[in-house]
Amino acid sequence: MMYSISDATILALIGLGGGVILGLAARLGRFCTLGAIEDFLYQGSDIRLRMWGLAIGVAGLGTFGLVGLGALDPAQTIYHQAPLSPAFAILGGLLFGYGMSMAGNCGFGALARFGGGDLRSFVIVVVMGISAYFMLSGPLSHLRIAGLALTEISAQTRSYPQILNDLTGLPIVPLGLLISGAITGLALWSRDFINQPRAVIWGALVGVAIITGWAGTQWVADTGYSAFPVNSHTFTSPLGETLLFLMTSSGGGLTFGVGSVFGVLVGAFIGSLFKGHFRWEACEDPRELKRQVLGAVLMGFGAILAMGCTIGQGISAFSLLTINAPIVFAAIFAGAALGLRQLITGLSFG
Repeated sequence: MMYSISDATILALIGLGGGVILGLAARLGRFCTLGAIEDFLYQGSDIRLRMWGLAIGVAGLGTFGLVGLGALDPAQTIYHQAPLSPAFAILGGLLFGYGMSMAGNCGFGALARFGGGDLRSFVIVVVMGISAYFMLSGPLSHLRIAGLALTEISAQTRSYPQILNDLTGLPIVPLGLLISGAITGLALWSRDFINQPRAVIWGALVGVAIITGWAGTQWVADTGYSAFPVNSHTFTSPLGETLLFLMTSSGGGLTFGVGSVFGVLVGAFIGSLFKGHFRWEACEDPRELKRQVLGAVLMGFGAILAMGCTIGQGISAFSLLTINAPIVFAAIFAGAALGLRQLITGLSFG
């Protein structure tokens, strides 16, 4: 490693770079998970949903390309090492999706909006970060661990290419590339989508950001002097990490996640200035703020149970084609659909 720069600083810089791309994608490319679901269900448009699919496909192609080149070991990634609990994946995904609709954004989306001057999203970010740590290592952690012990499935196989490898004997990397290529092709199988090059480009760039996360953290893990997890972008526990860094550290405490969070803020800020959309906004309705805080709490709890958010499980873990990723993806979609339906039909929270 570079002698003048610590491993943690390098990780944070790698996260910062990918985070900037993600922040720009949110502001310039309108990449938004809740917006994609809402467009699909109520506007009859699947453009932004296809952006999400394209991001998954491109990230998967790059990720399995790294595996084939020996630049990434899936067994070292957090999603292969984490306990496998489909029950928690479903419960966490439903809580996260429902909370996302109540808050009006996921953690990533809230960061991007805060970068554009939306102070309501700052509240969501802070509450979500605190509630995530409340579940991860705070008062509710013992309950989570007990529930995980009851629902965890003991399995060496952690991805769908591994399952197919066990069944057919075909190599894992070509299988991963084939599945990721199919996801990419399905996302691009739309004339309307192809005719919107901005959506295609930004969807693909989101996938590239995920690839840089895997490549960078694996490189530091292989060449650095300290033990760091191999991961890519996610926006739940890193929100808590960032709050802890800001409160308790001036020279240490940097992580890939902290860099990623700051990167999204920087990218969103630049993108909002470029579009001329930066403006300070605040919540004027206490009932709206109460709903958003409730949604942020549910997202923090849900993402820890599901081991990731719309970006963490929805793209990063999906790029590895892990068993839980599509389960969480579907649960988030269902939870968000339920929440949006309740809001649209006039459910009152005040």
